[in-house]
Amino acid sequence: MVDRRTDPLSRRRARDALDDAIERSADPLAVRIAIQRSDSAQPGLADRIEEDTGLRDAVIAVCGASRSLTTLVAVDPTAVAVLADLDVRLPVDESSPDELKRWKARELLRIAARDLLGRDSLEATVSSISALARDVLTAATHMIETEHPLTVIGMGKLGGDELNYASDIDVMFVGDGDGHQAAQRARAMLEIARRCFRVDVNLRPQGRDGPLVRTLESYEAYWERWADAWEFQALIKARAVAGDGELGQRFDEASAARLWGKTFTPDDLRAMRSMKARAEQEMVRRGLEDREVKRGRGGIRDIEFAIQLLQLVHGGLDAALRSPNTLDALREMADGGYVDAEDADALAAAYRFLRTVEHRLQLVDELQVHEVPSSPDAQTRLARTMGYRDTGSADALERFFADLARHQVTVRSIHERLYFRPLLEAFAALPSGSGEAELLGRPGAAEARLAAFGFTAADRTRAAVRELTSGLTRSSRLMQQMLPLLLGWLADSPDPDQGLLCLRNLASGSQRSTELSSLFRDSPEAARRACVLVGTSRMVADALLHNPDLIARLPDSDRLRTQPKPMLVEGARKALAWREDVEERQAGLRRWKERNLVGIAARDVLEGADVSVVGRDVSALAEASLEVALEALAPPLPFAVIALGRFGGAELSYASDLDVLFVYEGETPADFAEAERIATAVRRFVGGSTPAARMWEVDADLRPEGKQGPLARSVEGFSTYFGRWALVWERQAMVRARPVAGDMRVAERFMALLDDFVWGRGVTDDEVREIRRIKARIERERIPPTDDPTFHLKLGRGSLSDVEFTAQLLQLQHGVPETATIGALDRLRSQGLLENADHGALIEAYRFCERTRNRLFLTGAGSNALPQQPDRLRVLARAFDTSPADLREDYRRVTRRSRAVVERIFYGRD
Repeated sequence: MVDRRTDPLSRRRARDALDDAIERSADPLAVRIAIQRSDSAQPGLADRIEEDTGLRDAVIAVCGASRSLTTLVAVDPTAVAVLADLDVRLPVDESSPDELKRWKARELLRIAARDLLGRDSLEATVSSISALARDVLTAATHMIETEHPLTVIGMGKLGGDELNYASDIDVMFVGDGDGHQAAQRARAMLEIARRCFRVDVNLRPQGRDGPLVRTLESYEAYWERWADAWEFQALIKARAVAGDGELGQRFDEASAARLWGKTFTPDDLRAMRSMKARAEQEMVRRGLEDREVKRGRGGIRDIEFAIQLLQLVHGGLDAALRSPNTLDALREMADGGYVDAEDADALAAAYRFLRTVEHRLQLVDELQVHEVPSSPDAQTRLARTMGYRDTGSADALERFFADLARHQVTVRSIHERLYFRPLLEAFAALPSGSGEAELLGRPGAAEARLAAFGFTAADRTRAAVRELTSGLTRSSRLMQQMLPLLLGWLADSPDPDQGLLCLRNLASGSQRSTELSSLFRDSPEAARRACVLVGTSRMVADALLHNPDLIARLPDSDRLRTQPKPMLVEGARKALAWREDVEERQAGLRRWKERNLVGIAARDVLEGADVSVVGRDVSALAEASLEVALEALAPPLPFAVIALGRFGGAELSYASDLDVLFVYEGETPADFAEAERIATAVRRFVGGSTPAARMWEVDADLRPEGKQGPLARSVEGFSTYFGRWALVWERQAMVRARPVAGDMRVAERFMALLDDFVWGRGVTDDEVREIRRIKARIERERIPPTDDPTFHLKLGRGSLSDVEFTAQLLQLQHGVPETATIGALDRLRSQGLLENADHGALIEAYRFCERTRNRLFLTGAGSNALPQQPDRLRVLARAFDTSPADLREDYRRVTRRSRAVVERIFYGRD
């Protein structure tokens, strides 16, 4: 018998086989160097590798994929023995922390080698790594004194039995007995475990600020009163993994009861989806959205998140969906009809591929890496470690990137429609995938999914879906394909039910449906923005219904901008030009205003336009309306409109009246009669004869003598009145006077009067007391009984009127002309008349209250206070991507700070 170790031919064949295997490896150069280093450290190892094909293949696979494991092979003879027999799992060594660390490294080497050689599937690999982590935690608990029960709860991938090679080990602790002693034992256990793994305890209640160890009763109290939605999401994967078994079982039962007994609201799911969206935006900011296999578009998190949200929605009804393991849960969802079978297969395949990429990235240095490297050499090594090799048609790297992109696109596509496609097929009676129509067969399943995403009327949703997708026309087929995406976007809006109803109205009629479907197909961003808008504001939805051509403009911010006033006036003139009848001209101007208001509201809702921009734009529309109204009436004498109040400050909200004065030039009774006629006609033209025909509510009650006085007054009349009879509140009102329409020469003469009347002197102590008295009376008497005074945005303590009165009093006291409230506060600060902190508090309250008041109008609440009805308050809060409780708390916070400034500066109280 020939001895292979001494026979030259056998030795040469073995060496040739080794060379061939190395050349076919992921990184031939790295493998050759590694074997040379290992042989130097362990003489004769190279010969063993040549002779033992099993050892050879394992060493080549490990050294071609991992620098850290290569070092282990070179320095640890036991590691070589592990690679020589990959079927043998060494027993856990609990003799000391150092020996436990060595055991962990060798077991990880064995798992990696089996993985790289293709002997274990992804599921087997992650399960083995998770078992390794549990063994380390168990050993660590055995090495400390345990007078009282202490249990380790595995979270995240540990709890799901799906750890990565370089995962953090997320844990929480449950203990009985003395809390201080329990924390000491937990810290001692962590010190041992952290020699083997990065152990993270920040998923515990209250994170770093919370106690390290809690009793089970403490956990239950926390879940009942304070836990956020994401913390319940995290409980899906929470389970006892080490320590006291009886206490761990009690924790598992209690957390499951709390998790699956909870009803997840639209606000809960919105909060979780928003958190995920922020993580995606961070990837975009860093330029990693395509290279990040975990959090990028179409990445691992898309799959996990979609499955977990469906678990939260349906797991309370269907216990089969509660597995903490991603692939197991996905399999159950496919079997139950919650996910189409083909979609489930595609997601599972993508999950295995992406997790394998993640593993290969992390094996290099056992670091938490999730992004494909930017270096071409590192990319090529990754592709080869994944098993790709050059072919005649494409090299390994091209093939790898093609498969990566295919899986990412598939995942993102399924992720975006997963929640709504089964409902669409069941509701619209479309050809369904395997088992999808069965979704409605499960009691309450359809309603649970709809309710979780904000659709509260299942029957109405069913009718809308069928109407939108009925027929065999091209447009109906397009809508069938797009509706899952549209429903998803509507679910992100404040009022999904309203949005779906408005979307159905927009698509009513075959021509409208065809045009809308084609537009949405060509511009998904127009579709997304339209869904957000119609789910926010019925007013905007009605405007889009009357002006469907505006939908195509939604993606283009420049086309949504309000034009300068001269261009607005010209546009308004064109709206009236060809019409002769007064009612037709009013209708034309009303539609012109409606079209422009869509742009203002769209930039407000979709792009977060500043309240100053919104106020200026709405004011510009009002100015142009009055200008063309006056032109249409062709006044025979010089006549001007002066804006007061918020209109004068160019700070109109959507719901504001137009506070104005009418001033003319003339002396005779005939001039007076003509001016009264013009003023009345202007009010009627823009105010309409009925509420339905109204463009603007024109309020002239701030004129001299109020409702008892004439509508219009001559320049000379104003001069006489201001000189003899005007009260201090009228002087205060003129602080914000500004010409907006008509004859500018008349307006300039009027404004010249105000220079002396308003700014010619300071205010006396008696006048300050009178302004304060008026303000106090407003606080007591002006809030309607239907509004909540505790949360009033206009007249509440520290809200808009407080800020406005404070600014105007300071302006009068120090002679600081400025019509806009924010502008006045800025000037007062710049002149050293208002401290920075006081300025900040007043500005913050003003912006918050004005922005909230505007959104109240858009959402249809029709009030100046935060709604008292829970459903309306919820819609308003969703419009700001917050919760009702947080919105109320924000109001309290900003108005409390503002009121403190008002008390001190306006009322003069310490």
